[in-house]
Amino acid sequence: MHLKFRIKLPYYEDCGTPGRRGGEDLTTAWKRCADDYNCSTQCVNAYINRYKGGCASTGEGACQVMARLHNGGPSGCKISGTVGYWNVIRSCCGCS
Repeated sequence: MHLKFRIKLPYYEDCGTPGRRGGEDLTTAWKRCADDYNCSTQCVNAYINRYKGGCASTGEGACQVMARLHNGGPSGCKISGTVGYWNVIRSCCGCS
């Protein structure tokens, strides 16, 4: 798991396995990507783009959608358990 983004293997698979080399073992590619800031950022962006459509009816801003999806998975913007994470992100990062 990457310490900055906390990317786990299933998340890496959902984001499309960026940076994976032909014939490379999935676990090896995940660990390498999770340790690389640019690859991790690409993974997070792809993950959010994949699942943000399910949040359209919630009326949340883009930053909140991103934080709650990242924390709670594909339905994170609809799960009350992700509100606390969103509040921490909003406080520390100043996004709304």
